[in-house]
Amino acid sequence: MTAVRFGKIRYGGDYNPEQFPREIWDEDMKLFGEAGIDIATVNVFSWALNQPDEDTYRFEWLDEVLDLLHASGVEACLGTGTAAHPAWMARKYPDILAVTYDGKKRKFGRRHNSCPHSPAFRRFGPEMARRLAERYRDHPAVSLWHVNNEIGIRCYCANCEAAFREWLKQRYGTLDALNSAWYTRFWGHTYYDWEDIVLPSGLSEGMQGGNSDQTAFQGMTLDYYRFNSDSWLECYLLEARAIKSIIPDAVVTTNFQGNGTYKPLDYFRWAPHLDVIALDMYPENSTPASVMALRYDLMRGLKGGEPFLLMESTPSVINWKTVNPAKPPGVMRLRSWQAVARGADSVMFFQLRRSLGAYEKFHGAVIDHCGHGNTRVFRECTQLGEELHRLGGRLPGARTENRVALIFDWDNWWAVEMGGGPSAYLKYVEVIQHYYDALFSSGIGVDLIPPDGDYERYDLVLAPLLYMVKPGIAEKLEAYVGNGGTLAVSFYSGIADEHDRVVPGGYPGKLRRLLGLWVEEIDALFPDQRNGLRLLQDIGGMPKGDEHACGLVCEVVHPEGAETVGVFTDRYYRDAPALTRHRFGRGEAWYTATRPDPAFMREWLRHLCEGKGIRPIYDGVTGVEVTRRERDGKAYTFLLNHNDEPREVHLGSAVQQDLLSGARISGTAVLPAQGVLILGAEEGGDGS
Repeated sequence: MTAVRFGKIRYGGDYNPEQFPREIWDEDMKLFGEAGIDIATVNVFSWALNQPDEDTYRFEWLDEVLDLLHASGVEACLGTGTAAHPAWMARKYPDILAVTYDGKKRKFGRRHNSCPHSPAFRRFGPEMARRLAERYRDHPAVSLWHVNNEIGIRCYCANCEAAFREWLKQRYGTLDALNSAWYTRFWGHTYYDWEDIVLPSGLSEGMQGGNSDQTAFQGMTLDYYRFNSDSWLECYLLEARAIKSIIPDAVVTTNFQGNGTYKPLDYFRWAPHLDVIALDMYPENSTPASVMALRYDLMRGLKGGEPFLLMESTPSVINWKTVNPAKPPGVMRLRSWQAVARGADSVMFFQLRRSLGAYEKFHGAVIDHCGHGNTRVFRECTQLGEELHRLGGRLPGARTENRVALIFDWDNWWAVEMGGGPSAYLKYVEVIQHYYDALFSSGIGVDLIPPDGDYERYDLVLAPLLYMVKPGIAEKLEAYVGNGGTLAVSFYSGIADEHDRVVPGGYPGKLRRLLGLWVEEIDALFPDQRNGLRLLQDIGGMPKGDEHACGLVCEVVHPEGAETVGVFTDRYYRDAPALTRHRFGRGEAWYTATRPDPAFMREWLRHLCEGKGIRPIYDGVTGVEVTRRERDGKAYTFLLNHNDEPREVHLGSAVQQDLLSGARISGTAVLPAQGVLILGAEEGGDGS
């Protein structure tokens, strides 16, 4: 959809002309032209302006904005404006106000303050979307529709509680089935009437300390998290369907938040319902490149490898941290190209012109408070705009093909961190990142997939913290390994079923036959404690006898057919297995009973990749990221230098073209600090 819709990588961002006098708009259009801006997201927070009371709609200002954008050669990403309900709506229909985890009903204020099961919200929101679609169905500026904005609070009101009960009836059918799933005989919680079920809040099942993830009944809270994600998806669909009822071929999306790893919403469940994935990305200056890369790869993986949109980023300053430094010269350009290198078909900012008041007045923008283009940030934005224009239509729709998959699952994320496990320091995304970093540092590309994804596309599948094994997943993994695949599973896996009930018969539950082992005990280490892992055989560049630090969790493992490859060096399970390999059918399944240090992870996973003939595009250079996108038989290779000094990269003897400068390159290339190369076959070549 994205490749068909856009002829080039789209460049722009959020634009709020309603905050400024009309005479400034014309100056904005001039500056947009200078910077190469070709798309503007408008009307994101304009519900109160568009609907001053229940019966009145005023769109004349928006008519003028869209007409002006079109006349200036700028497309519009048209928001529905429903991310912040009007004050009159909260006064007249208080059911729209959300209730917090500790039972406090919100008052009007801030944004994202609406309840997903408010009758008023579900009536007025889709009606606004429908009216916008009717008015702008044929407007030539509108190329993309943007529902709500950064969706996803959790609400604990009476409407949500009633809806939760109905959701549970659909899921379980009977109270007997629900009681079994939630293990309610613990603490005498058996339910005999659906009306007795309340939301797992700080007033009911929440544990001390006010942490909404710590709960006495994990099965109930897990279902509430699923319900909340589904509830907001319903709200998105109400607006999206209202638009498509008027404009069937409209391209509709919403912007995912939390830099892609936003805990309250299961984005894999959402992905089929969006025409294109869109992401807001706000890393700090100190954020490692691999952290951003994982999030981009996750967005690409949500729709099976399709490109996504970078909907928001900042060209300079983030405004909500304790300290908000500017991005140094070159960093905005480098990080924008990183998003494109990993599948983005747009680079968009929040915001195009800096607000003059309220919370985000010091958030970065293309046009600063000075109101002109004579700033470093504007010049850097203009350079990026020129480069994106120079690339033209080569990249939109281009995909990335990888041979390694990393399983990511919101249900597992929720369940691992709900309390009662071996350690409060056990964080799902951190462990996923630990595995990802090992491959990133070796230059190996990774696809992030859900547990029920297509394993057969990959030679190596990584499944860290597969704590919850849902129905059919163990069988899928067995079939994958049996047919010749290589699987790597971490500690604390195979423990529970989809309801977060422990699978009886010994850990790792349904994975026990595949992994060829039994886990007797799980020992947790404090953050400052370490154990050691000693190898019993050569693994890649690590010789037999090599020792590495490990920690966080250490398990007491008994092989049941698995081969012991590494052992612990300390504590009462000294010399017990820490790393195993089990040959299963034509493939093999590895198991780490602990979290090894990064050096071990890098060498171990590199060894697994080499065993499958998986190698980086170029030999790794520290701090230089290399990735590739392909379309129509042509490959485009990105080299991104995240270092503060130049780096040399050996490209081989083939002559390639730098698509940004037009230069012909072969042999050794020198990448300046924060430098970017985009290599393709010479014009007239075969593109391989």
